[in-house]
Amino acid sequence: MLPLLALLFLADPARLPRDNLLLYRGDDGKPASVQTVDDWQKRRAEIVRGMESVMGKLPGKEKRCPLDVKVEEEVDCGKYVRRLITYESEPGSRVPAYLCIPKAALKGDAKAPAVLCPHPTDNVIGHGTVVGLGKANRGYASELAEHGYVTLAPSYPLLAKYQPDLKKLGWESGTLKAVWDNRRGLDYLESLPYVNGKAMGTIGHSLGGHNSVYTAVFDPRLKVIVSSCGLDSFLDYYNGDAKNWLPERGWCQTRYMLKLAEYKGRLADIPFDFHEMIGALAPRHVLIVAPLKDSNFKHDSVDRIAAAAKPIFKLYGVSDHLRVEHPDCPHDFPPEMREEAYKLFGSVLKK
Repeated sequence: MLPLLALLFLADPARLPRDNLLLYRGDDGKPASVQTVDDWQKRRAEIVRGMESVMGKLPGKEKRCPLDVKVEEEVDCGKYVRRLITYESEPGSRVPAYLCIPKAALKGDAKAPAVLCPHPTDNVIGHGTVVGLGKANRGYASELAEHGYVTLAPSYPLLAKYQPDLKKLGWESGTLKAVWDNRRGLDYLESLPYVNGKAMGTIGHSLGGHNSVYTAVFDPRLKVIVSSCGLDSFLDYYNGDAKNWLPERGWCQTRYMLKLAEYKGRLADIPFDFHEMIGALAPRHVLIVAPLKDSNFKHDSVDRIAAAAKPIFKLYGVSDHLRVEHPDCPHDFPPEMREEAYKLFGSVLKK
């Protein structure tokens, strides 16, 4: 017998509940109970469709082109080399990025694991923040290179010097453009002779935190996902204050998802949320850092998200692959949390 919550959705199947991922839409269009991974895959597909209804549909081969990587600058950083590169992620769009390569990997001693490092919001140096050129506690790309990982930090669209014309390029959201750029960056990492393409993860703070989650939902090559100060439920974002759901505010900026402004006053109808996206990362390893004093995203909302996603990890038999940490700090990525992230990468990607 279906639970009461499921029965409520029989009358209005427009949106399955974000806090009950053990429901999927059966062949008759009505909610059914998830019993197997195959059942869950049907719900997961619906989650992705919900994302694409707001972000735009993820392109296929028609957007692909030779990466045509160019090295603009190279700096010797001691244990690693830092290269400022650009690559063509699609015809007419070159992405600036920092590539950090441990010297041991360049020597060909062994293939190194790789980590995608999306950066937090910075409208001055952008991706430079994660290679030690900006604010403290943000240099995870350079620190991971010190730990033996090849790292790639692409610029985020419409921040700092990276200003692609999204409309001309055919994108409905900056969010999906960033996902595409990140995925092409993973293609580049896979192509490098010193990278182990089967051992890749992603880590990001704030903007980089949710950028990592979005990218990982669409790209299974990412085996470990670390998000610091990157999310809470759309329902809880700044207490649901309506002024944050106007065009060019909050999540509704062109660089994110302008279409979300259409859901002002009816946030419960947004066809996807972080409960579902975190569930969609199973059975991979996920670490969410949600500080107790974060003024951007609510830590208790993160707990509710994790509680909703946990049954999916349990379904796969890997309940311990989803972990939430609550450091007693503001919107930050403190050293002890970064070290926990690096330990996780080591335990999974360096096996």
